[in-house]
Amino acid sequence: MALRLDDRDEARLAGTEGEALRMATSIVARLAAAMDAERLLDVTGAHVDACLYLGPATLDFADRMADAGARVAVPTTLNVSSLDLRHPDLYRGDPDEARAARRLMERYEEMGCRPTWTCAPYQAEARPGLGEHVAWAESNAIAFANSVLGARTHRYGDFVDIACAVTGRAPAAGLHLDANRMASVVYRLDGASSELLDRDVLYPVLGGLVGRSVGKEIPVVDGLPPEVSEDRLKALGAAAAATGSVGLFHVVGSTPEAPDLATALGGREPDRVVDVTPTDLRAARDLLTTAVGDRLDVVSLGTPHYSVAELGRLTELLGDRRVHPDVALYASTGRDVLREVELRGWVARLEAAGVRLVVDTCTYVTPIIDADARTAMTDSAKWAYYAPGNLGLEVAFGSTEDCVESAVAGRVVRDEGIWAGA
Repeated sequence: MALRLDDRDEARLAGTEGEALRMATSIVARLAAAMDAERLLDVTGAHVDACLYLGPATLDFADRMADAGARVAVPTTLNVSSLDLRHPDLYRGDPDEARAARRLMERYEEMGCRPTWTCAPYQAEARPGLGEHVAWAESNAIAFANSVLGARTHRYGDFVDIACAVTGRAPAAGLHLDANRMASVVYRLDGASSELLDRDVLYPVLGGLVGRSVGKEIPVVDGLPPEVSEDRLKALGAAAAATGSVGLFHVVGSTPEAPDLATALGGREPDRVVDVTPTDLRAARDLLTTAVGDRLDVVSLGTPHYSVAELGRLTELLGDRRVHPDVALYASTGRDVLREVELRGWVARLEAAGVRLVVDTCTYVTPIIDADARTAMTDSAKWAYYAPGNLGLEVAFGSTEDCVESAVAGRVVRDEGIWAGA
């Protein structure tokens, strides 16, 4: 069935409300037609990824929208940028690109977007609720909004995100619709030890396994403990979205649309059931490591941005120890989280221990890490997946505990016990 626009959308396409709304409505309508949507729907919020400077085209588009008078129609947060404005000395890139990146940030602020500069907008106090339609970009944020919050957004990309924010509209298609949110593939944990099931490191590894194998289908994970924490679900979703195209996942007993397996499947039989064994988990973990040996130059934590709880855990793990002088340890987070952590006195403790806090950006998209570094360690499956290609680094993946112990020791050390006993 052909796309039907309402009178308001048609008027905007005709330019009656100005060039910015004409252009934005045209983008949303063309996407809707490509998705075979019958109509557009209202959204209550947006999260924009197009604020990350990826070359002149990103600034040209923002200039055109802002110069035409574009203003967001719904509350809109901004994803990571290419600069850490709180710690400008961390930037090691081209000064001209830095100026362009800063101008891009300014242009989105001029359009009324909130300067959050975080890939984890769901860590803010205001966030969408169950069934609420939003237009979010940034792969991990999309997965979290759909899966953990039960809000509804499709996988929106650059330029579409701001177009939805300016119009307050999105295609009534994809993950906005009930029929497209039912799981069709079951990942059933089989034989994992109770210790491993209660360790943070399991969740990015499991997410990577799901992302690499589920394709375009919707997964549901069965066999995890009930009421898995948001930080663990965040890690699972970020890994699944980075290694694959997952925009929605269900976890039985933890995510709002999966109180039980039957509900997650919509009462249907699954297309596939994948039994995930300890051997499968170890293999998935090993895929996240490209480094050989124990050399260590950098440790990068906080992809997606660390929460208050995660920074508290890092503070606790370090205790009174310091990072080895030959290792740079970076921990990325959002401004709102950093503010809370400062109030708790943890920033001073982390900095005294040698931790370099990063806000507004991420270490795999911005030139922060020393160009001479060869090997990095991370607790993030997403960072481990992207960093070799983006930065040319060899990566060692490990738990947060492994990363801290390695940073202090000055070499890669990992606890194999939880995997061997799985």
